[in-house]
Amino acid sequence: MARKPRLAAGRARTLGLPTRGTTNPNRLRRVDRWMVGTPLVVDALTAADDPLVVDLGYGATPVTTVEMAARLRAVRADVRVLGLELDADRVAAGEAAADPPRLEFRRGGFELAGARPVLLRAFNVLRQYTEEQANEAWTTMLGRLAPGGLLVEGTCDEIGRRCSWVALTADGPLTFTLACLPADLETPGDLAERLPKSLIHRNVDGERVHRLLADLDACWATAAPFAPFGPRARWVEAVRLLAARGWPVLDTRKRWRLGEITVPWDAVSPLS
Repeated sequence: MARKPRLAAGRARTLGLPTRGTTNPNRLRRVDRWMVGTPLVVDALTAADDPLVVDLGYGATPVTTVEMAARLRAVRADVRVLGLELDADRVAAGEAAADPPRLEFRRGGFELAGARPVLLRAFNVLRQYTEEQANEAWTTMLGRLAPGGLLVEGTCDEIGRRCSWVALTADGPLTFTLACLPADLETPGDLAERLPKSLIHRNVDGERVHRLLADLDACWATAAPFAPFGPRARWVEAVRLLAARGWPVLDTRKRWRLGEITVPWDAVSPLS
């Protein structure tokens, strides 16, 4: 039985359970690339009075937090990034890479250690929870954002070739993104194993996310004549065909070439 999130003992009163801590350099490059190239995120960050970004649950080493901070500076040079972890040893590892005030590390969980960020990245932190608990964590994190803030919550494989995430505001989920290295896939349906907790148990007949993956697989099959031009070309054609079927694809060919597809949350949201 999954353990319920709790307030841990101690001065920090941190909320949540420790993750496995698995991390690798560039593991989160796809979501970082999406954030710096998506108006939804860029506009929120550039308009913020205080450009504070929190990276929740960065893992055994701070490498992905350091990478995110460097990438976000292309959007706003004065961005401040705070990495949060429940495990004290991981916080200590982060402090060795700190560059205050631009990059700091602290002990914290879903309560965000009292911070009020305009952007919160929470990757691979909800997989050990139930769907109900994950939804409660969403509510907790969204309640800690600065006005107009965004939460980007998702999951990926160990080397960042298969990813998915949800972008949310205080009003709820806005968009859902699949991102991959097309050469790593047999079919787009392979991404099902990396759906976020809010959707991974909904990949069953009758649910919207199941229909999305099934239709994307069908379009991938139809796009087989593009295979000689490489997996990326086949992915682009598959997404084009998906949009032609009436799916509300939000991004453009430029993003498709990166192995991405983004749709409104309503297109994949659970039916109940």
